[in-house]
Amino acid sequence: MTSLDQLMVVWATWALISSLFHKDIFGVLVNRLGLVYNACGIFFLLRVFCQSQDDVVRLCRMTAFVLIPLSIEMLAEKMTGHNFFSALGGVPEIPDIRDGKIRAQGPFAHSILAGTVGAVCLPLMISLWDRYRKTAVAAIGACLAMIFASASSGPIMSASFAIVALFMWSLRDHMRLIRWTVLLGYIGLDIVMKAPAYYLIARIDLTGSSTSWHRAALIESALAHISEWWLVGTDFTRHWMAYGVAWSGDHIDITNHYLRMGVDGGLPLMFLFIAILAKGFSFVGQKLRQVDGLSAVSPFMIWTLGASLFSHTASFISVSYFDQSFVFLYLTLAAISSGSLQTTLLPVSKDLRPKRDYFSTNRPKMVS
Repeated sequence: MTSLDQLMVVWATWALISSLFHKDIFGVLVNRLGLVYNACGIFFLLRVFCQSQDDVVRLCRMTAFVLIPLSIEMLAEKMTGHNFFSALGGVPEIPDIRDGKIRAQGPFAHSILAGTVGAVCLPLMISLWDRYRKTAVAAIGACLAMIFASASSGPIMSASFAIVALFMWSLRDHMRLIRWTVLLGYIGLDIVMKAPAYYLIARIDLTGSSTSWHRAALIESALAHISEWWLVGTDFTRHWMAYGVAWSGDHIDITNHYLRMGVDGGLPLMFLFIAILAKGFSFVGQKLRQVDGLSAVSPFMIWTLGASLFSHTASFISVSYFDQSFVFLYLTLAAISSGSLQTTLLPVSKDLRPKRDYFSTNRPKMVS
């Protein structure tokens, strides 16, 4: 058990305990049991079966084999206006159309989540470049196709953050300075701007139809009503905004995963979730220092895991995961926490393909 594993257990425990302080205890408890089962189930399942860096590479390659056909369906959906996954249920046959643009969603609950999955997986696909060039090219194209087909600003921004993180590879020895610079820059903007600095989100519109203002106003409303949810969450947020959502009379659209954690379990659940992400970044930094100079482990692959996690953390400001997209978050965290990145480093083979049969290359010559 690593410290990241332990944080996952503590987070899950508080998610269950906090449900006891809501009005519909049974209903909320059932919901939290599902949340914990999904998160911890995926995380610890992959922790068990991901025991070396070879396993991490295989996991990324298997993800590529999933995304490639998925991207083809999403492109077909965007061109035809028909979601072929609707035959399996759970998603509409006709995708959403905004400002004349078809927003493909594939098997996901929303087009933004479909595009976000492509964006956050982009660094993982780039990590395959050295060993599986053809797979990497196809998988990178698949990720970009998913982002394009979703026709949403959020996935484009998530991909941008992922690319920025990858380019930071050359500055990896100066990350502490970069972090402090970004923090002080944000504080400076907050001082000079009339509105809070997070209202810069409201100015982001890469598709011409974004609802960025809602995301900034949501943060402001949550802070204004923090006394209602800070300890164990709340059952009612409808009064936070002037408009609600069709699927709930008690809540507004919580398009922020951090605030979603707060609404579910208060500041303790939110801070525990943030601590999990922070510990993931800490692990990446620790393992990079440990593998320095060791050719058996690819430092850049470790960095791509951190870049993918960074893309997730940026995406959480504008979207809340509420479908199978959470699998890719806990996949990344499990890969970071896996035994392949611990102090005891296992050797990595140059070629992960099965070895040729011994007798096919070393067969003795026939003697008459």
